[in-house]
Amino acid sequence: MASEAALRDQLAGLPNDPGVYLFRDSDESVLYVGKAKSLRKRVLSYFRSPLRDGGGELPEDWRPRPRSGIDPKVGELVGRIARLEVVVTSTETEALILEDNLVKRHRPAFNIKLRDDKSYPYIAISLDEEFPRVYFTRERHRRERVYFGPFSNASKVRETLNAIGRIFPNRPCEGKEPGRPSGVPCLDYHIKRCMAPCVGYISKDDYRVLIDQTIDFLSGRYRHLEDELEHEMAIAADRKQYERAAVLRDRLSAVKHLMERQSATTGSVGTADVLGVALEGDTANVQVLQVRDGVLQDRQSFFVEAGAERGADQVLEQFALEYYAMALAIPPLVVVPRESGDLSALEALLTERRGSAVEVRSPERGDKRKLSELAARNARFALDQDRLRHERARLGRREALSELAEALDLPAPPARIECYDISNLGATHAVASMVVFHDGAPEKSHYRSFVLRYDGGPDDFARMEEALTRRGRHLANGYEETDASFGTRPGLIVIDGGKGQLAAAGRGFAEAKVDGVPMIGLAKRLEEVFRPGQSDPLLLPENSSGLRLLQSIRDEAHRFALRHHRRRRGGGMTESALDGLPGVGPVRRRLLIEHFKTPERILSADREELEAVPGLPAKVARTIYDHLNRTGASVSRVAR
Repeated sequence: MASEAALRDQLAGLPNDPGVYLFRDSDESVLYVGKAKSLRKRVLSYFRSPLRDGGGELPEDWRPRPRSGIDPKVGELVGRIARLEVVVTSTETEALILEDNLVKRHRPAFNIKLRDDKSYPYIAISLDEEFPRVYFTRERHRRERVYFGPFSNASKVRETLNAIGRIFPNRPCEGKEPGRPSGVPCLDYHIKRCMAPCVGYISKDDYRVLIDQTIDFLSGRYRHLEDELEHEMAIAADRKQYERAAVLRDRLSAVKHLMERQSATTGSVGTADVLGVALEGDTANVQVLQVRDGVLQDRQSFFVEAGAERGADQVLEQFALEYYAMALAIPPLVVVPRESGDLSALEALLTERRGSAVEVRSPERGDKRKLSELAARNARFALDQDRLRHERARLGRREALSELAEALDLPAPPARIECYDISNLGATHAVASMVVFHDGAPEKSHYRSFVLRYDGGPDDFARMEEALTRRGRHLANGYEETDASFGTRPGLIVIDGGKGQLAAAGRGFAEAKVDGVPMIGLAKRLEEVFRPGQSDPLLLPENSSGLRLLQSIRDEAHRFALRHHRRRRGGGMTESALDGLPGVGPVRRRLLIEHFKTPERILSADREELEAVPGLPAKVARTIYDHLNRTGASVSRVAR
């Protein structure tokens, strides 16, 4: 084959220099990005040994084939490679930086990625306000604000904010100015969660000291904070300010209590991140133990899709690149497992990002080794628990499918279930959703939606018939090669609705000349299951796993239909609702839509939310807010 011969020629010309390689498929999509000290050795390691007698030339009859005994996922990667692209660099560190940038740009399917792949939560402090707030956020781009994170989940952020509110009471009210229109302290003051700066119960300077102590606490400078609180308490006692001394005493006691509860090492460790990794199949877990001032401050747990990175050292290196790209601070020491191999390139990159020396070390003894083993044990435990959770879920789905097969007299448990719902606003923007569950779990890549053509008024029955007619024609025409979702025959079809919707769906399949596909309707009011040709509904037990599965797929179909409908309706509203905003042209309108997702959210956004839009000047945001609130009545009518 020509493509195979071209790939062989590319492999034959690989240099022994460090650099980055990209595997592309026949559509020129990037499958995988990797780095290597020697591009030739690393890339050829994916294939069956091409060298004769240790020589450097490729045999004439050699063809690129996956290496024997290779992991199935890597074998799949090699089987899809149509073209190779390499970039030679001067050093391995340069290769690591380039690899990081290319992975972010292309997001290849076979590179590792955090399983959630979401925006992680942070704690922010609004130092640009006279009385700063300490709050939860997923954004970290605003100037003159201090951010701490990322945290692995939102509950950790809220737990930390709760502790800060008890120890360092700060104002929870939103907006640049503290307080509320009544001018009376809110409940937070009375439960000692706020010092009421809104009514002058604490001065601006004293409040700023409180915020500085919060920053020390979140930064892990516990020893410094402890000394400062003891000093302030002694001064207050000397001046006979006993109430203030008592407040400082309680604050100091709370900080010490947290330090004692979290302390798991000694000051010999200082400030460091301790990384532990466990790998099983395509999934890995990485634990990050954050030690600050010799105190184990926090533990973060991240699940990683390992992709084609088969070694724990490779997974750890790629994770560190992504994690420290999000992290707002890099410690001077990163402790890694002893089997991590050569991470000098990572050390150089982290040093460059931090702006001062970072040591990446594999510990041999002492407290650092104990912490490294602790991180590894936590990673293995998290991975085992995740595997058990998935196994329980899989068994639960299998049980639900068996229940459905028995209750509905199906010939076999339905491996593929499709569900349909209609969403519209009167006669406009009508859409139908098709969601797919495979083996009882969502198969989101197979979701489809239909923009309905029926324009005879608000008739859900006619629209359901149209959707199922179009679906049936796709199935009858055979779309296995061009569209796996439309080409795959379902084991069960679920219609969101009762007898009328079910009958309309049946007419749609009959018109498309498709038969033999089991079909039911699920009515919301009493969760009744309707079957073709049977007047009496079937009532599944409330605790039935089969019913829960039907409800789950029905709710997913409703959500998917509603999302598509809102997008269509929002697109129709954009011209009328957003075109008249002052200072907003096509570029800024796109920024607003990308940030808020729907015009409704733009119209209901407060001033601070508008100012937080990346790329939108604060002055323009304030102008938009004033315009929307000045013309709120007319804009609301447009939105409706």
